[in-house]
Amino acid sequence: MPAIPEGAPVSTLGVVIVNYNTLDLTVNCVASLLQHGVAAAPDIVVVDNASPDGSAARLQAALPPGVRVVLSTRNGGFGAGVNLGVQAATTDLVLVLNPDTYFKRNDVDTIRRLFDERPRLGVAGLRLINPDGSLQYSARRFYSLPDILARRTLLGRWGPMRSRIDSHLLKREWGAEPFEADWVMGTGFVVRTMAFRQVGCMDEGYFLYFEEVDLCARMWVTGWHVLAVPSVELVHEHQRHSAAGIWSKSGKTHLRSMARFFAKFGVPWLARPSRGGLARSYARWRAEGPPKPSWGQQSGN
Repeated sequence: MPAIPEGAPVSTLGVVIVNYNTLDLTVNCVASLLQHGVAAAPDIVVVDNASPDGSAARLQAALPPGVRVVLSTRNGGFGAGVNLGVQAATTDLVLVLNPDTYFKRNDVDTIRRLFDERPRLGVAGLRLINPDGSLQYSARRFYSLPDILARRTLLGRWGPMRSRIDSHLLKREWGAEPFEADWVMGTGFVVRTMAFRQVGCMDEGYFLYFEEVDLCARMWVTGWHVLAVPSVELVHEHQRHSAAGIWSKSGKTHLRSMARFFAKFGVPWLARPSRGGLARSYARWRAEGPPKPSWGQQSGN
């Protein structure tokens, strides 16, 4: 076996992509991973969430040899798909990606090295950019109700509320160095497999939205850390369905997910929650109601 170069990352990295009616996007995402050497084909897991468009059979034919395809028997939502993918992974770290993402270059050794250097690092978020290169501000602080009002109503145009939005989006933190974030967007993040299992995986009680907020909250309350890594870029060709009206299908799903998060971690009426406050509310939630089962441990634990 050849010697490992001094300073080279030791942790192994796999990838999980959840597909639902996004065959072409998924194929392009996998192609970018292989083109730039982000992961080897056997370490890439594509989960099909029972796509009604026939993606399952077509994926197996369209993806390069070695890429693993996991077929779910139901569409249990994004978190359920991620859980199936991580269950199938055999690496120390897992890069979770939306299908509508792609890499232009390979900088992921930076994140692998961070995980090697910081044994309590549980989640690391990537720098998400639009195709035109503009930043998507993919690391955030936990919500308070004023944050939600500022982002979802005309109050956000008022000077003090604009400042609150900037603070929520951690706009001043996006320099060159990794920085601590309350949570990072689920579009593209790396998770330590051991930590993911220890905190109970993704909570499958969320069908869509807030799964990553919940995961990061559970990381913090159980002693793991969350970082954003500005030097590792991922292009995201996103459509922000959660910004639709509150009475739209996606709007109602977003509200249900928000309500579940607040039920677990407390309602932040005025101030953003402290990590101690999150831990106390979460402990009460666990004591009052049984979490839903998942693989390995129980989802939502």
